[in-house]
Amino acid sequence: MKKLSGWLLGSAAALTMSQVMAAEGAHWGYEGEAAPEHWGELAPEFASCSLGKNQSPVNITGEVKAAVPKLTFSYTSQATEVLNNGHTIQANFAPGSWVKLGGHAYELKQAHFHAPSENEIHGKAFPMEGHLVHQDKNGQLAVVAVMFVPGKAQSAIARIWDQMPETAGEKHEFSGKLSAAELLPKNHAYYYFSGSLTTPPCSEGVSWIVLKSPVQAEKAQFEHFSHTMHHPNNRPVQSLNARVVIN
Repeated sequence: MKKLSGWLLGSAAALTMSQVMAAEGAHWGYEGEAAPEHWGELAPEFASCSLGKNQSPVNITGEVKAAVPKLTFSYTSQATEVLNNGHTIQANFAPGSWVKLGGHAYELKQAHFHAPSENEIHGKAFPMEGHLVHQDKNGQLAVVAVMFVPGKAQSAIARIWDQMPETAGEKHEFSGKLSAAELLPKNHAYYYFSGSLTTPPCSEGVSWIVLKSPVQAEKAQFEHFSHTMHHPNNRPVQSLNARVVIN
């Protein structure tokens, strides 16, 4: 077992939630001239999309065994609203939910979805991937990725889908209760790598925690999401370059 030191915060400067939203004023998408292969050309602030060396998503392969910190979840707050931003369906959460990596705390901000999956595991893609986005007190981001596979209906997904806007730019106040814990598998074993946002501006310095165990969801739930988005909303996998995936 190798010990890994100083991995938790990645190699880039702190990434704030404002950077996550910075691209909303520029036109980008998943098709045609606004597709992922052109993101780096669309605006100067998107340069990392084409020039970055630690980009996400990735194909998880060649992982190294390491003494990674314990991963613990404390999801006590509830969803407050569901929005359709034209790129994904996003559920925002009230303050008070956290994920901890070896005692380092990141607060849950929102969860959103991609179909098909963005990350791959040993070359395998999944019908859908959920991203739970967290931020620490210094503005650093950590994303917990959950893979979804065909199976029985997923109750948390069902409640989000029941309230998600069908039209881009709309949002609804969330009715009822929903904890992000309901989106997680029982087994929290994970892969870790340092990466980036998977949408413009593709800023780097994001800690990625990809859970090994998938969650089941019904085929009709994947189809409902895809119908609402009207097109796949996954960025293709990026080169690992000099990075190592650990587990």
